[in-house]
Amino acid sequence: MLLAHALALAEARSAIASLADRAHTRDASLEYERALLQLDWTHHDVTPGITPALDDSRDVLLGIAETAIDLLVSFGVDALELELVLSMLDAARAKDDG
Repeated sequence: MLLAHALALAEARSAIASLADRAHTRDASLEYERALLQLDWTHHDVTPGITPALDDSRDVLLGIAETAIDLLVSFGVDALELELVLSMLDAARAKDDG
């Protein structure tokens, strides 16, 4: 894994973990955690650590996660698997809004 790949993955993981920590409901938190697990699965559980919790708004965290996930395609990660992760993030956000 290239350094730039690892940094993009760590950024996405950190943002998703922060979203899970800040979720308004238990169900939303679980959905964010499922998205994080799916992202880890796409990398065969060879993943960098998570940085300390980010202190940004939910919209900013979602933007960070989505941008970093989109960047992972350029490192050869399967685009369809990443679309699944993005879809899972949308589902988590919907539960968090409701």
